[in-house]
Amino acid sequence: MHNNAAPNSFKVQFELLLSNSVFSIDLDLPNKGVIGIFGESGSGKTTLLRVISGLQSIDNGLIQINNAIWQNNAFHLPIHKRSIGYIFQEASLFPHLNVEKNLAFSQKRAWVNKQSADSTLNQTEIYRLLNIEPLLKKWPHHLSGGERQRVAIARALMINPSVLLMDEPLSALDYFRKQEILSYLDKLKKELQIPILYVSHSSRELARLADYLVVLEKGKVRAQGEINQVLTQTDLPHYLQKDAGVIVSACVIEKDSQWSLQKVSFGDNSDSAELWVHDNDTKLGDYLRVQILAKDISIVLSKPIDSSINNILLSSIVSIQKDNQNMMQIQLRVGKNTLFSTITQRSAKHLQLEVGMKVWAQIKSVALIA
Repeated sequence: MHNNAAPNSFKVQFELLLSNSVFSIDLDLPNKGVIGIFGESGSGKTTLLRVISGLQSIDNGLIQINNAIWQNNAFHLPIHKRSIGYIFQEASLFPHLNVEKNLAFSQKRAWVNKQSADSTLNQTEIYRLLNIEPLLKKWPHHLSGGERQRVAIARALMINPSVLLMDEPLSALDYFRKQEILSYLDKLKKELQIPILYVSHSSRELARLADYLVVLEKGKVRAQGEINQVLTQTDLPHYLQKDAGVIVSACVIEKDSQWSLQKVSFGDNSDSAELWVHDNDTKLGDYLRVQILAKDISIVLSKPIDSSINNILLSSIVSIQKDNQNMMQIQLRVGKNTLFSTITQRSAKHLQLEVGMKVWAQIKSVALIA
């Protein structure tokens, strides 16, 4: 295990034996944006956060955020001196304090750290982004689950953290409360200039929020990188196979209110691609994240005349690879954009697919997650 890190990175390296399980982690992460931590139960997701925070002790290792070393083989920064905001599954607000006093208590712990203070938000910005003002005089037991979690996020931000750790923050919420909090997290992601480590069992949440993805398996890093880089690997673990594909940023360019559809465009202006997706009450000009799953793209050699599928795009085949499930992953170029299709070997042979061929990619609108 090497102990060197770039001055503007988030480096985490350690080895740990815990409950007869060996954790061997080596991560070099971005120093801002949402870093999704994904894996099956017992893979080490929560252990990773606990080690970074200092709640789980390690004998040796390296934890470095930008120029600040929190641990190396000769030094260990105590828990209370680590500038971390930690958000758990349950909000755990002080029941004897109203929201305003809960936040004030947290603010007293704010780190006087110019680097983190310059990259996080002031109180006014936190209140605005999380819509906290209407809640200030309320008591925790009068808040909904979504409101409690908003306050918990605000509380974590009030301390000027250098890093925000979120451990399954939506797991205790119902579907509608999750959507509510996700909309607030979208806003925070755009304005925060610190790394946010977001642990989740939900690949859909990570597809919406994460820029960078870490896949853990049995205490080891199975994959890490930009989310599209990870989700297009041909050797993905079986529990990620269904999520293989790409995530694109798309602009809403047309509305069809009669059928509750909207047309979005992704790619650059000179070579963009257009798709019909379900209308989710966005406005013309708004940008969405759209996940296009490889399993939901079929390939035909000529453009269908009669089809129930709205999205049929002229494409060229860039590469053909076998994945670890004996399926074929077809990399497609649509203008200057890249898509992936997963089909059976039988289908690939039947169509006699070859690199360079022009084909049509059929994408179901319902398969697009905006």
